[in-house]
Amino acid sequence: MNSEISDLKEIPFWWDTAPALPDYSNHPLSDRADIVVIGSGYTGLSAARTLAQRGANVCVLEKETIGWGASSRNGGQVLTGLAVGPGALIEKLGRERARQLYATSLAAMEFVENLIAAEKIDCEYSRVGHIEAAFKPKHFEHYQREQELLAREFNHPVKLLNRSAQRIELGTDFYHGLLIDERSGGVHPAKYVRGLALAAERSGAQLHEKTPALRIERDGSKFKIVTPRGSIAAQDVLIATNGYTDAVAPKIRRRVIPIGSYIIATEPLPTDLAAKMLPRRRVVYDSKNFLAYLRLSADNRLLFGGRAEYKPSTPQTTRQSVDILRRSMIEVFPELANTRIDYSWSGNVCFTFDRLPRAGRMDGLHHALAYAGHGVALATYLGAQMAEIISGGSGNNPFADLPFNPIPLYDGRPWFMPLGAWWYKFLDVIS
Repeated sequence: MNSEISDLKEIPFWWDTAPALPDYSNHPLSDRADIVVIGSGYTGLSAARTLAQRGANVCVLEKETIGWGASSRNGGQVLTGLAVGPGALIEKLGRERARQLYATSLAAMEFVENLIAAEKIDCEYSRVGHIEAAFKPKHFEHYQREQELLAREFNHPVKLLNRSAQRIELGTDFYHGLLIDERSGGVHPAKYVRGLALAAERSGAQLHEKTPALRIERDGSKFKIVTPRGSIAAQDVLIATNGYTDAVAPKIRRRVIPIGSYIIATEPLPTDLAAKMLPRRRVVYDSKNFLAYLRLSADNRLLFGGRAEYKPSTPQTTRQSVDILRRSMIEVFPELANTRIDYSWSGNVCFTFDRLPRAGRMDGLHHALAYAGHGVALATYLGAQMAEIISGGSGNNPFADLPFNPIPLYDGRPWFMPLGAWWYKFLDVIS
């Protein structure tokens, strides 16, 4: 292994820089609750907070530790929009529906900012804006069309910089122009999920980690959730497991695809170099299907991530991703060729076949998941909206009536990922 990466820590950088949560593994487990939430990421904790505030007896079950999955591992990019771009969204769903979904993404941004303020969550949130970087000249031409469409159809202004001017925002000549959206933000994801957990607990939710839901059984009009520590009778269940959905919810598992996302973090960079690379400290992702994304941490490390391996995250794929990501990072920033890599980690993002989120009810079980890399804001928002709906309110869920069909010949183990990887690499070549 290269000397610049020989001593790296194989844990998320965020875990090393967030205060520890209390130990929730030994809290007494009640035998009944109004609602059981399975999964303790942004969706589950936001839902639990809102449910408890509405007076429900709510119990959160987490297989690992609170926020262990993508919620404490992601790149901390709090983004407007959806994984499906505005033009494709209109083509898929029509103008009115596309506007509704895009407006939901903006409402989610506002909801997160208000929640952080209301709960006084110290999570390094800042509305820094995001950059989309054109991998090819024709991708910048696409950005020009998207800029006009966003202004006309969605009343959402964005800025463009061509390649000759892009260094005032991103210190590289690797890309072919930029789209800049001032509305997006950046956050320390592990500090944010910690703040959500404490807020849910303050509101009255019961949190339990190292307590997997083994199976869900019908018990008349109610459900019985079986865990290694006992069973819980509940009126309602919310599946909030996203890229870690397992056999406890087999019908949902057959409809969502977990894909690994991989990140490396450098040693802290000199202040002048960090300022040259990202003068306004915006968060960045590029236009490839096998995309790269990057940002600076508070202590000036460059965090560089992407779909280095197109399969679910494992320790082996995480190790294999380090050299792939480092080579990509040096392509963008050649001046980092001798920079040490201090951290490497990964986690699962969650996709549906059409790359749109899903939230609703199936066989009596509520669910919200599959944010396709746009989950920090959308997961927090949809968790709260599903909580409103479960409580009998009129929460905003424009994803409820989207078709949510099982993927043929799929049981939750994505055997087709190598084919998908080949196809997306091919598209990056010809697009």
